[in-house]
Amino acid sequence: MKAYIAAVSSYLPENTLTNEDLALEFPSWSVDKIFSKTGIHTRHICHADQTISEMSVAAAESLISEHAIDKSTIDYVLLCTQSPDYFLPTTACLVQSELGLSTSCGALDFNLGCSGYVYGLSLAKGLIETGQASNILLITSEAYSKHIAAGDKSVRTLFGDAATATLIKGKESSHDLIGPFVFGTDGNGGDNLIVPDGGSKNPITDASSVLTEDTSGNVRASKNLYMNGAEILLFTMKTVPSSVDTLLEKANLNKDDIDYVIFHQANKFMLDKLRSKTGFSEERFLTSYERYGNTVSSTIPLGIKKAIAEQKFKAGDRILLVGFGVGYSWAGTIIEW
Repeated sequence: MKAYIAAVSSYLPENTLTNEDLALEFPSWSVDKIFSKTGIHTRHICHADQTISEMSVAAAESLISEHAIDKSTIDYVLLCTQSPDYFLPTTACLVQSELGLSTSCGALDFNLGCSGYVYGLSLAKGLIETGQASNILLITSEAYSKHIAAGDKSVRTLFGDAATATLIKGKESSHDLIGPFVFGTDGNGGDNLIVPDGGSKNPITDASSVLTEDTSGNVRASKNLYMNGAEILLFTMKTVPSSVDTLLEKANLNKDDIDYVIFHQANKFMLDKLRSKTGFSEERFLTSYERYGNTVSSTIPLGIKKAIAEQKFKAGDRILLVGFGVGYSWAGTIIEW
């Protein structure tokens, strides 16, 4: 049995944050300037009281409805998020209950950001191909808006909220339909994309809400998301192209054997540089950040769903996926459609 992606669906919050909205809040940045810097038109933002489990359930219910999936056949839930409902219990357990899945279903959360979808595919592949599970629900559900300060335009212009649900099944095949994989980790870069306060190392105190302004005019507190964009760019340019080369070598393929490429959708500037450095044509290099922004672990499956809607993929196509970012963490794989 070989694992493969059987279906992909998504949930996008109704609220949107447009460049026009942001320009009203930050008059020094015009609509055109925001778009030229990010390539993003619109971001979906969840309600303040909306939870990750609610978004996860909405994405999963869309998947089940759109693809006529029998809930009783789902035997494992993998949930990737960096905004869980609680420190404990596990959000995946709450999702199992809300969806009415069998109590014999496995469920776990894993906290990874922009590389999380590829890591999730590797976990699902291992579970299926070792006979531990047959029908896996891989959910990505992210709400960075909950971590972002209202006055921090450096990240408010980039990030959006979204959840996706992917059904991963097994079938007989003479070759892998997901894989091989490459992984990478460098925790030395952890401080460059971080929410400093709120965990066990730096618990929330009164000081956690004190706002300060940086030299670029961004206002945030230590309970909010901080991103060092320059360092993230340097990390990305160093690791992603070499990871692509390693992955292709591991798969015994060259770039001409790849039909489409979907990278983590960070922003236009970064992706343009990556496309140039990796040498893929615009036709094969798929993007979706324009409508969603950076939705962290949800960007790659949103890109897959968009490509399906546009009828780009045909049976046998090879699609190269690479996620990279917070951690630092990165991962790549090749899927066969």
